[in-house]
Amino acid sequence: MRRGFGSDNHSGVHPQILAAMVAANVEHAPSYGTDEWSELALKAFREHFGPSAQVFFVFNGTAANVLSLKSAAKTFQSCYCTDISHLNVDECGAPEVMAGVKLISLPSKLGKIQLEELKKAHIRRGDQHCSQGQIISLTQPTEVGTCYSLRELNEIISWAKSERLYVHIDGARLANAATTLGLSLRSLTTELGVDVVSFGGTKNGLMMGEAVVFLNPQLATDFKYHRKQLGQLPSKTRFIAAQFTAYLQNNLWKDIATHSCNMAESLAQRVSDIRAVQVTHPRESNAVFAKIPKEWIKPLREKYFFYVWNEHTFECRWITSWDTTPEDIDGFSQSLKELSQ
Repeated sequence: MRRGFGSDNHSGVHPQILAAMVAANVEHAPSYGTDEWSELALKAFREHFGPSAQVFFVFNGTAANVLSLKSAAKTFQSCYCTDISHLNVDECGAPEVMAGVKLISLPSKLGKIQLEELKKAHIRRGDQHCSQGQIISLTQPTEVGTCYSLRELNEIISWAKSERLYVHIDGARLANAATTLGLSLRSLTTELGVDVVSFGGTKNGLMMGEAVVFLNPQLATDFKYHRKQLGQLPSKTRFIAAQFTAYLQNNLWKDIATHSCNMAESLAQRVSDIRAVQVTHPRESNAVFAKIPKEWIKPLREKYFFYVWNEHTFECRWITSWDTTPEDIDGFSQSLKELSQ
């Protein structure tokens, strides 16, 4: 099957990560995270996020996000997020149902939450009739592929700390943001005062598995019980841990992110000059968003699968991954050119 641009979830497993799983597939090993591979993974995470990081593996991103919120907020408290965030749009109500946390969605600009909107929403403190704001969730990079700058993050997180609010990063593609901004994972999270990160694996070359990384260890106190209750405690944890160890060692995470972002930049440049193609957002990660004529969508998707982001405007999302090739970019852009003629 031809590679498409639907999602980095669609790609296979990176060979080095697959090899790490095969290497872990020996003899017997203790279960539920008490194995040597889990210890190695914890060490690798602490090298990138700091010595106080507490790391727990789960099966998917929804669980990572929901459990992050559940650990930081009580059922009478709420989470601020953007109107287009994955939490608000694509979690099927899981934060409310499984974490019991109310989401307060705020208008976004270029996919980002705005400090002035946070300040307007953060009202009625101590009012027993009103859900109490407790945590801010920032998607980095955003749902439209843009990145919060270091300045933007500092402003929001500094204000959050002044209001005694926790900060969560939905980092399904955090490595791409770090690569784009030229920053380490630690400087993009721990050093800014972020409390908990949903750190993505599946979109970045892993077979499956995400990590909840607590940078505020106090929030991790009861996490193991919440994880078990929500059915997210992996038995053969070594196979998730081995993947993350391979991913974080020897700069593989950076190599994958760099390639994915470079392919997206090449795609953005190639399509931007095509008549009737309108790139709608700055390319700052491994996603390109563009509006194309409605009648192009069907013939184009017969060759390359992708998602229509907005069914009203026909804005499309094209995602690149670790295995996207220059030939994929050539073929896709050529198909667009042929449709424009």
